Amino acid sequence: MAEDKRIYSAPALEKGLDILELLARSSEPLGTRQIADELGRSKNEIFRMVHVLVGRGYLQREEGGDGLVLSNKLFGLGMQTARARDLVSVAAPIVERFADEVHQAAHLVVAHRGETVIIAAASGGADMNFSLKLGYRRPLADAHSGLVLMAFQPPAIRQRMVDECLTLMRLPPDPTTLAAELDEVRRQGAIIHESRDIVGVTDIVCPIVIGDRAVACVTVAAVSRRSSPTNFEAMLSRLKLACAEIAHDLGG
Repeated sequence: MAEDKRIYSAPALEKGLDILELLARSSEPLGTRQIADELGRSKNEIFRMVHVLVGRGYLQREEGGDGLVLSNKLFGLGMQTARARDLVSVAAPIVERFADEVHQAAHLVVAHRGETVIIAAASGGADMNFSLKLGYRRPLADAHSGLVLMAFQPPAIRQRMVDECLTLMRLPPDPTTLAAELDEVRRQGAIIHESRDIVGVTDIVCPIVIGDRAVACVTVAAVSRRSSPTNFEAMLSRLKLACAEIAHDLGG
């Protein structure tokens, strides 16, 4: 085994992967010197590798500073897999139709390394709504979509997702309290709640469940208007039907 490792080692590749994995674990940008110290390597060899990774788009400089963070390129590559393409190709038309029916913006959301990520969105065709851009992300425990995605997972996967997201948060919630909240979300089957971030917006979130886990969820950022009060329960009922249709078409 040791002989195989020696024969098949690729030091340059391993060095690049070490950098990517370190930044994925880090909750803040890291400078070249910090990366070198963490990995026990010289600043010069790390500088050369960082230069290549930045040039290929895997790393980027933090805004207004010299620290390095992962770009969205790895996630983008993951979204090019057949499974990810199937999710978007199947779900997007159904989400679009649902958004048009309720005249609200709807978003297809997945979990990635402790964060929620929007991978498709529909505006709903109204003259005014609240829509988030593709790629928008937040720690799982800090978003209603993230709570739903974690709640509908087998225990081991849920715990891994919780651990990943808590390391990203400056003020993480108490793990025991979070566990109880996730159990309640699973019991309820969905979420209707005022946005944690935007005043005047109500989040309506339903999971897309295949087997024993949520592969994604659909989140409506519902805007209430004085001229036409919103029936959130009726909207959730329609959203559940849309999510069930997506799950069925995906083979769930």
